[in-house]
Amino acid sequence: MHFPVDLKYSKDHLWVKVESDGYRIGITDYAQDALGDVVYVELPQVGARINRGEPFGVVESVKAVSDLIAPVSGDVVEINGELPDNPQWLNEEPYGKGWLIRIDGVDSSELNELMDAEGYRSLVAEIKK
Repeated sequence: MHFPVDLKYSKDHLWVKVESDGYRIGITDYAQDALGDVVYVELPQVGARINRGEPFGVVESVKAVSDLIAPVSGDVVEINGELPDNPQWLNEEPYGKGWLIRIDGVDSSELNELMDAEGYRSLVAEIKK
């Protein structure tokens, strides 16, 4: 499994990338592997407010339907508009073209509560035991 070191990770298996124009969010390599083949993605509307710890979307795979749990709070400024028509991107490139949303207005204290790559790697190792 691949966990890029420039990302922050939540216990709910989402990643956050700090960018110059906001915060990009997606699912981790572990999450997409656990889900199996993704067949449907539901994302919030631009302008929506997401709140840390609450669902903001849905991913459906051949195995299960899973809520996307917000790793941080913020305002949705962009969604990956091509993703609903190409849900397989979550399996193919979860850190690339399979990103979910971009948000703004994130409280840095929430960001600091997320795990780094090594912490997330340890969490996944514990889950797999």
